Amino acid sequence: MKTYVAVTDRRWFEFLAVQPNLEEVNFWQPGGNQQFKALQPGELFLFKLHYPDNYIVGGGYFAHSTIVPISLAWEAFELANGSSDFFDFRQRVATYRHLDPSSIEDFKIGCILLEQPFFLAENLWIKTPSDWNPNIVQGKTYDLEVEPGLSLWYQLQIATPSPFVISEPHPRYGDPVLVKPRLGQGSFRMMVTDAYNRKCAITKERTLPALDAAHIIPYKKSGLHVVNNGLLLRRDLHALFDQGYITITPSMQVEVSRKIREEYENGRDYYTHHGQSINLPASLTMYPSVEYLEWHNTNVYKG
Repeated sequence: MKTYVAVTDRRWFEFLAVQPNLEEVNFWQPGGNQQFKALQPGELFLFKLHYPDNYIVGGGYFAHSTIVPISLAWEAFELANGSSDFFDFRQRVATYRHLDPSSIEDFKIGCILLEQPFFLAENLWIKTPSDWNPNIVQGKTYDLEVEPGLSLWYQLQIATPSPFVISEPHPRYGDPVLVKPRLGQGSFRMMVTDAYNRKCAITKERTLPALDAAHIIPYKKSGLHVVNNGLLLRRDLHALFDQGYITITPSMQVEVSRKIREEYENGRDYYTHHGQSINLPASLTMYPSVEYLEWHNTNVYKG
């Protein structure tokens, strides 16, 4: 198994380290021109402070990488971007990009989505491996099963809680293994957005600010933050789906309730979609769960 040691600034680390109950963080890349591909989902992503602080200070489990407008990154992750508000976030990214911070351009940034992040107390910071070059700007990949990555793995086991906050039992000092990370709300939104190729499942609308990642089984009803429990919908359709005025059948077709006409004496635009097949993800593994759709049909849809 591999890990990636990425360089970050102390301000980003210190802001996030004191935030309570973080489920996820967005390790953003200001350039927005190259998608991160060094790890598989479930492998460890570690933070190292800028030189001369040659220490690994925390990390998380890699879930997904994407490139999105900065406004969407803030809307999805807010404080988990490492900033107190959107103005500060935008200003910091603009500084790295050598842009005028007052510009209103909705420029794109790279997003590396990390689940179950951990932040080490200073007395537990880990010295970077002996082969680390101080000229490294972005980061470096290590194999955790051979040196010097193996020693890094053992140090992480000692420095972190039991040994990490992970979703499956994991023996201390055991071999490094892939972990299926539990997604947070922001990562769920990003992954559903990408799974549906950034198009509404019903209308194929592509305007990102108008699209939402809808839960099929609501999170408040024990629905999971997993792609199979998600649909990318235009925001008005998301509201109607949540309130039971439309549903998706297990055969992946749109069904529009007669209640829209009865209660609002309207809905002509929505009824044009009745019976149509939805736009599905490219990968079968990301299709909406038939079980979850049946739940929505039975428990939410007004018929």
